[in-house]
Amino acid sequence: MVNTQETILEIDLNALKHNVKHLQSKLSNNTKFLAVVKAFAYGSDAVEVAKYLQNLNIDYFAVAYTYEGVALRDAGITSPILVLHPQPASFNTIIERCLEPSIYSHRVLKLFIACAETHNQANYPIHLKFNTGLNRLGFSEEEITKILNLLGKTESIKVRSLFSHLSASEDLNEKEFTLKQIKTFKSIANQIHQKLDYKPFLHQCNTSGIINYPEAHFDMVRSGIGLYGFGNDPKVNQHLKPIATLKTIISQIHTLKKGDSLGYNRGFVAKKDTKTATLPIGHADGIKRQYGNGNGFVIINNKKAPILGNVCMDMIMVDITDIDCQEGDQVVVFDQSHTAETLAEKVNSISYELLTAVSQRVKRVIHR
Repeated sequence: MVNTQETILEIDLNALKHNVKHLQSKLSNNTKFLAVVKAFAYGSDAVEVAKYLQNLNIDYFAVAYTYEGVALRDAGITSPILVLHPQPASFNTIIERCLEPSIYSHRVLKLFIACAETHNQANYPIHLKFNTGLNRLGFSEEEITKILNLLGKTESIKVRSLFSHLSASEDLNEKEFTLKQIKTFKSIANQIHQKLDYKPFLHQCNTSGIINYPEAHFDMVRSGIGLYGFGNDPKVNQHLKPIATLKTIISQIHTLKKGDSLGYNRGFVAKKDTKTATLPIGHADGIKRQYGNGNGFVIINNKKAPILGNVCMDMIMVDITDIDCQEGDQVVVFDQSHTAETLAEKVNSISYELLTAVSQRVKRVIHR
């Protein structure tokens, strides 16, 4: 890893490979693996991550929105890409760029069929999303007949997979609910398989599902946060490596006397003489305001430095009264030992939110 002279996000592709291999070790040899690279690969670098994973022969990628899939195609990604939340306005682009849409409602299905027919498509791959309890997106079990009626009237599309999403696979207190979701999905799949003259493959498990519900691995699993080093459980985290390290430097050091204030709205007032460091990272870089006023901290020379006052757009100030450091020294916001999850927990948040908040203006440095 580099000793930085600016704010950077380091991406460790060796850690990424480690995480993939660990998760794949939970699967049977014939279970496909889908890598979720939406939201800039959870705040890292979707293109670099996808290129690396494609070389590892990952079976599928998933993004949230069409433009994310287009960016991967532009970067040379040729593997299948599932668009999890496509909008009808992007259907032409989906077909033109050989992306595969998640179809989650009767309206969306009809509109995509019309678009596929306009493009003179035959057997264009789609994925049918079913709602089994998350109540976010997806067809209900009661809509199966309507779906099959539409499918029977066109040859423009073909169902590549049936899938659903577990609501609380990381929470074993909700095991009964999760098992009900799995049972419902099996019922849906059986009904559709009986009516079609081909057999779409099945997938329901996310990262925690991979770990906790091997009986629901089906034909493919999907992993998002696990790829990036987090398993929603301390025991799982022990086997994963966070791939991202956010670093910055000390721009300037100040000494406040008792009664001096610091930052906007005098968010911090010194109760004693206090030494502070100003760092070139702020809420425009992903360190949100809730981390201010002592809620969050950074690491300087292996010691915690609490964030003082209100987080600024481009800067934070931290307490270095008891830390031996100087201007230009490196600062760690999060890494593999002081993780994004550890920092996020300080403000009742989660690793996902902190990772995906890291601004695109922060320079990415890739370690292969």
